[in-house]
Amino acid sequence: MPALQKISIVGSGSWATALVKIFSESGVQVTWLLRSSAHVDHILMHRSPQHYLNYLSLNLDTIHPVADIATAVNAADHILFAVPSAYLESTLSDWEEILPPGKRLLVSIKGVVPGTGEIPSVFLARKLGTNARDCIVLGGPCHAEEIAMGRKTYLTVSGHDTTAVQEVAAAITSPYLKVIQNQDPMGVELAAIMKNVVGIAAGIVRGMNFGDNFLAVVISNALRETRTLVDTLHPAPRDLNDSAYFGDLLVTAYSGFSRNGAFGQLIGRGYSVHMAQTHMQMVAEGYPAARGLYTLANAAKLQLPLLSAVYRILYKQSSPFNEMRLLEHYLR
Repeated sequence: MPALQKISIVGSGSWATALVKIFSESGVQVTWLLRSSAHVDHILMHRSPQHYLNYLSLNLDTIHPVADIATAVNAADHILFAVPSAYLESTLSDWEEILPPGKRLLVSIKGVVPGTGEIPSVFLARKLGTNARDCIVLGGPCHAEEIAMGRKTYLTVSGHDTTAVQEVAAAITSPYLKVIQNQDPMGVELAAIMKNVVGIAAGIVRGMNFGDNFLAVVISNALRETRTLVDTLHPAPRDLNDSAYFGDLLVTAYSGFSRNGAFGQLIGRGYSVHMAQTHMQMVAEGYPAARGLYTLANAAKLQLPLLSAVYRILYKQSSPFNEMRLLEHYLR
């Protein structure tokens, strides 16, 4: 079976940059669709990203930055989206509605698309005229910063088409990466979205100086809520103890690289949402995810106290202190 040889990656953030690194250093020709020609010119001149992970040295023999959508679409049969969910709809505003025949959609986005209630694979498939069941999802557990440093990382490639999954997995040959194949893309995607909300909750606990003992209780209950959410919204045979699910949650809850954790810490210290966003100048996917998952959970009549607490803190200006006191009655 021939390995994937070309891929187009859509996104300018740190995770998109990490994915460009992964595929390009594996020998795959990467066409990198960036937000503007200024981004392209910077990379061509400096051989490094303009904003995120800008200490990386990029191999322009295998990385081809472009700002033209048609060029990116025509360059490869695999199109990988790694855009923050909050910007996904605006990103697609200049796209043709339908992907040309023969193109395979890959998704590595960990949030609910605002205003739609849809997870990214479903939203993209609807907008681009493909079948969501044909999408391949790339998941963790992994942080872009550690990939940039070449630290040992497990990456999950998930999809229903095992041949297509094997083709993508076989193309990733970085020595520090172990690739896990999985046939539960929607489950991986839902768990990845929920883990960002948990990351914010963990950050709030740290920001309020509640300590590691209480944090451990919050995280163990978050595992239970994640199981309830994923198994209810997408029932399927799965072991949520696998690294693609709970492993991804744990690294987001405990890693110093977690931007959701950093965002939550600011909220726990008394920052408003707007102040925290301004201070970070980076996207915390858990913020839109909290509202999206809260809506989905309510529609499914699920009682998820931790998710509800984070939602009220972020969107109803509820006091973090009061919410943590209320949450204590549900934790076990």
